Amino acid sequence: LICPPALPYRCPPAPYERASLVAHYLSQHKPRSKILILDAKEQFPKQALFSAGWKSLYGRMIEWFNGSAGGLILRADAKNMTVETEFGIERGDVINLIPSQWAGRIARYSGLADESGWCPVDQLTFESTLHTGIHVIGDAAIAGVMPKSGFSASKQAKVTAASVISLLNEKEPTSYSISNTCYSFLAPDYAISVSAIYQLSDRELVKVKGSGGVSPLNAELSERRAEAVYAQRWYDSITQDMFG
Repeated sequence: LICPPALPYRCPPAPYERASLVAHYLSQHKPRSKILILDAKEQFPKQALFSAGWKSLYGRMIEWFNGSAGGLILRADAKNMTVETEFGIERGDVINLIPSQWAGRIARYSGLADESGWCPVDQLTFESTLHTGIHVIGDAAIAGVMPKSGFSASKQAKVTAASVISLLNEKEPTSYSISNTCYSFLAPDYAISVSAIYQLSDRELVKVKGSGGVSPLNAELSERRAEAVYAQRWYDSITQDMFG
């Protein structure tokens, strides 16, 4: 059983990528296994692409249930390895219960988070709106409609660095546009992606109309394999960018 939480949480497609790669392992070692995704949400990122890929790669091994169809978890019993939904009790040999998420303890205990558990910021500079002089980037920040992803965090860090330099030089930080791309593996040689561009509107990040897109639904297998290569190259590139 894999039980994703309601949004927002870190890396929205991650639970479904996890289900995919668990299915890849099980298809080779325990092919009679079943993966149930009990989801608090009514839909999830790249849903059509994931669903088509699951059917193509793993047949009926993966089943997804949205919140109104029995996916909302009411309670869990670790001793008996069960979860309870509005529709009854499900038992699993392995249960991956992903809890609701919020900013890290240091952010919350420092008074940087609001009642949502995340940190409101001026999205021009990523300076906290609760404590001046402190800038918050990455998953902890409330960054408009941008998803909480490693790609987003990397881009936001660069925007923040430029803004801090401007502020230190008593200059007004300039507006910007910023992108996000998210790759997801459904198998080691099969990946899909989604991308978008965001810009400031009244100091809040909004998606640029018509920008970005997702992998074609009916793409050839060669394209999925190519995206798997692109995903690995992106990982290598961002790792080099961060750590040298």
